[in-house]
This record gives sequence, C-alpha cells and structure tokens, in this order.
Amino acid sequence: MPAVVSCLAMLAGGASAPGFVALSDLDPSIPQDIRYATADNFTGGVVDGYEEPVCLLARPAAEALRRAQRRLLRRGYTLKVYDCYRPQRAVDRFVRWAGEPDDLRRKAEFYPGVDKHRLIPDGYIAEKSGHSRGSTVDVTLAELPGRDLDMGTPFDFFDPLSHTDSPGIAGAARAHRRLLKQALAEEGFVNLPEEWWHFTFEPEEFPATYFDFPVAAASVRP
Repeated sequence: MPAVVSCLAMLAGGASAPGFVALSDLDPSIPQDIRYATADNFTGGVVDGYEEPVCLLARPAAEALRRAQRRLLRRGYTLKVYDCYRPQRAVDRFVRWAGEPDDLRRKAEFYPGVDKHRLIPDGYIAEKSGHSRGSTVDVTLAELPGRDLDMGTPFDFFDPLSHTDSPGIAGAARAHRRLLKQALAEEGFVNLPEEWWHFTFEPEEFPATYFDFPVAAASVRP
C-alpha cells in the first residue's frame, strides 16, 4: 500500500533524505526555474513545502537527467527544470486551492478555458502526485545559450493543448515537444501524455512511497 513518509524526524537528527540528491550537485549546467518556490505559478503564491528553489530527485533519476543533458548540449540545446521532487504537503495545497472558488487570480494565464471547479474532476489536480516519489521532473528545452524554445503552451497550462501530441500544436512547437520526448526517452524517462513537460524515470527508485520532506538543499545534504 502506498506510504507517505515525512522524514522530518530523521532530518531533525541531522541525516539527509535517503537516496535523494540535489540536481545542481550532479549537473550545475541544467538551469532551474522552480516555480512553486515563487509566486509565479497557478496558485499565485509560494507553495507549502518549497523552502528553496532547488531541484531534488532520487539519484537514478538525477543521473539519467544528467546523461540526457550531455546529449542535448552536444546538439546545441539545454534542459531547464520547473519542478522535481514535490512534497505531499504541496500536493495537499493544490487540492485546497482547487476548492477555493473565489481565488481566480491566475485563471487567465493558466486555465482560461477550464472552470476552476473542473480542475480536480478533469484530472488537472490530483490528491497524489508522482513527483512526491522523487523520480518525476517537469522540464522544457532551451536553445543555447539559453533562449527558451516554443513548446506551444506555457508550463502548467491546464488545457488539452498541453497534451504532448495535441493536434492543435503544429510546426516548430510540435517538433520541439518531440525532441524533448525523444531525448528523455533515450535515458529511460516516460512522458505523461497529458502534459508535454512531465516525465518519470523508470524503474522508479521509490515506486510506492510519497515523501513529505521540504524542498531545501539541507534535506539531501549531510
């Protein structure tokens, strides 16, 4: 049965979260734009559990991302991550936010075509996230030296246009999605068809555990 593990007592004792690393310690060449540690996300505020804008991942997933980055750099591209490990408390915050009908501050930007009360029934917000298991990353592509590529929609855009193979996306944006998907698939990442940015490394290191330690460098360093 899936377990939620906080690791808070262990971290208070001075140990790091087992099996997790900071991506920047393995590959500082991958830019990080951790949106949930800022107000630049669909909730309009810093999300619970995001103490620092850092990408934390289970080590095998981080190492696979580093391998994909090396391949892409040789072709003139770079990955850029938006989110990595996500604590359960952040997922809980998303669910609470979805139940706050009067908070529509970011509707025009993130879900213009979807009524907020439909975000949970339509699957855009869920009570559990693979991110909490540590092997899932939200990521995009940039062209060196750092110009973001057109992917057809923004990150976290709640709309069918965000489906990786959406027929509404053509031309360069469609090609960029395919490039991202192929580059990550070569290193063992599986795309979520409903979100072009969402990839899970398989086999997962922690396939049945939903962690809840905070997103902070201290969580993974002795």
